[in-house]
Amino acid sequence: MWSGRLAVQSSTSPAPSQPGSRRSYSPAPRRTGSGLGPYITSQRPGLSPRSSSLSVASNDSSASSLLASSRRPNGSALKQSTTAYAGPDPVEILNQLLGNGAEDYVSAEKPSTSITDSDLELDFDFGGMSLRELALSEDPVTEGSYVHRSQTVEEYEREKARFEDLHRSIRACDEVLNSVETNLTSFRNDLAAVSADIESLQARSTALNIRLENRKAVEKGLGPVVEEISVSPAVVSKIADGHIDESWVKALAEVDKRAAAYKRSSSSTEHGKGLQDLGPLLEKLVRKAIERIRDFLVAQIKALRSPHINAQIIQQQTFLKFKDLFSFLHKHHETLANEICLAYMNTMRWYYHNQFSRYENALRKIKLHTLDKTDVLGNEDTSRKASVLSSSKISGPPHDAFNLGRRIDLLRTNNQAALSSYLAEEDQSTHYLEVPFRNFNLALIDNATAEYTFLASFFAPALSYATISRHFAYIFDPTFQLGQALTRALVADTYDALGVLLAVRLNQRSQFELQRRKVPAADGYVNATAMLLWPRLQLIMSAHCDSVRALTQSLPGGPGSSSSSNKTLSAAPHVVTQRFGQLVQGILALSGADVSGGGDVDEPVAASLRRLRGELEAFLTRYSAAFGPGPDGGRKRERFLYNNYSLVLTIIGDAPAAAGNNKLAAEEQEHFEGLKKAFQEAS
Repeated sequence: MWSGRLAVQSSTSPAPSQPGSRRSYSPAPRRTGSGLGPYITSQRPGLSPRSSSLSVASNDSSASSLLASSRRPNGSALKQSTTAYAGPDPVEILNQLLGNGAEDYVSAEKPSTSITDSDLELDFDFGGMSLRELALSEDPVTEGSYVHRSQTVEEYEREKARFEDLHRSIRACDEVLNSVETNLTSFRNDLAAVSADIESLQARSTALNIRLENRKAVEKGLGPVVEEISVSPAVVSKIADGHIDESWVKALAEVDKRAAAYKRSSSSTEHGKGLQDLGPLLEKLVRKAIERIRDFLVAQIKALRSPHINAQIIQQQTFLKFKDLFSFLHKHHETLANEICLAYMNTMRWYYHNQFSRYENALRKIKLHTLDKTDVLGNEDTSRKASVLSSSKISGPPHDAFNLGRRIDLLRTNNQAALSSYLAEEDQSTHYLEVPFRNFNLALIDNATAEYTFLASFFAPALSYATISRHFAYIFDPTFQLGQALTRALVADTYDALGVLLAVRLNQRSQFELQRRKVPAADGYVNATAMLLWPRLQLIMSAHCDSVRALTQSLPGGPGSSSSSNKTLSAAPHVVTQRFGQLVQGILALSGADVSGGGDVDEPVAASLRRLRGELEAFLTRYSAAFGPGPDGGRKRERFLYNNYSLVLTIIGDAPAAAGNNKLAAEEQEHFEGLKKAFQEAS
């Protein structure tokens, strides 16, 4: 096509310009500075056809218009996925790129085959030059002038290659723009989705903010309530399946606290749904805790019935260690707590009665001196006897019914340990009645103190102290009866006044010890024991008085009645006086402040002692009448009385508490001191 067009152009003569053309036809070669026309004779050095065409496409404003027109419209509608092309006509863009030379191509494709009259009428202005001069002229073409000349084949091929390269560049740009358009469309769709998501997030954020504010308001009101009644899963697991130890007790305290808070909340006028839902669960947990406490306490109570078990070890290491369990049980299930308490009381009732029965049987095997009615002051033929407590009489070592001796060491010793059952059974020596009495009551008081302390520690504050005292009395009632039976057996037939008075002092010491240990529940047993001892002591003292009175009545009736024998009478103290002095000295020693608190002159023993003293004075007075009348008999009588009263004063002067801390001893010393002085002056 291009070769044919060139041939036509070279063979035809210049034709007049076509209608609508703004410039006249010029046979001079056309030069263009833009390099966009099809008749370019030279290229920029160093650039390939592809690079030059790309440069033209990038530098020309028409190319920018083409790129802009090829883009699809991008409006504010972000969700539009397809667009319709509404840009300028590509033909116009091509005319802009190629310039007016396109008209030459069009006219060249349709060359005129004949010269018309209009062509001959054209006026060509060659600037005053002829055609030859114009052809040979080398002056540059003025700006705006049109130069047209024929192209060679080489130029045509070069221009063809450039335009093909330009075409490829435009196509590549179109592909790039299509890719950009696709990316922009995808970005627009993504942006629309993101915008929708942002709107959704904003709506959700607003809703969440409202819910958060509502939750804060609810939490402010329900937070303290939830904190009071909520129980952690760890606590629930520990209560249900955990081993009962210190941590279990802590978990139980937590449950107790929550149960109390729930009870307070449920008793109020407002009842929330949360409390209604939590209440049954909390009650189930409390019932589970009660069940485990019941099993634990029952197992420990059964352990107390095991043979050769020490109850105090279980009490200290198990019961007192978990004393909060009973308080929880009593608070949440009082009936079951009372049943557990009754089971414990029955067990300990059996335990103490069984243990002390065995101990009492061992103490009964101890050999004891037997002092019967022959061991009184007025009996001049006193037999020395010994027997066991079973009243089977056998001969034993001699004993003194009126001399206290070292028997008082039981009150002064610092050893407060009771004799064991084994040693009691193996002991072959003979003792007085205060030995088994002291050991049994010492063990009983120690166990009573331990038990009462345990009851007050374990059952309080669930139970009142009055209730605890009743439980203690129920537990120890058989044991106390056993102790009273032993005391009654020891003093029932004895005439050992010093032994009974020793038992009285031991009983008083037990009472003082119970007061010091703050165990008032055992006062009943101590008082009952005292009610057994004091009457027996007075009975023995009455027997001594009766014996002296009988001895006095057996003497001759008046002065000179025994004149035949008055010369043989001695002024030495009578044997009854010596016995009386030893008996009074023992009684006064047992009335000292170190053993009894000061020797109360209002005690029954003080009255009995005064009565016995009067019987002795009556006996000595009547006995002294046997010395006969007259100065000689009177001197002997006064001498006899002085010797007897002096002996009594000497014996009772050894009382350790006679220096002022024994009122009864001071009274007796003062009395006999007066009698001594009276008969000393007379003699």
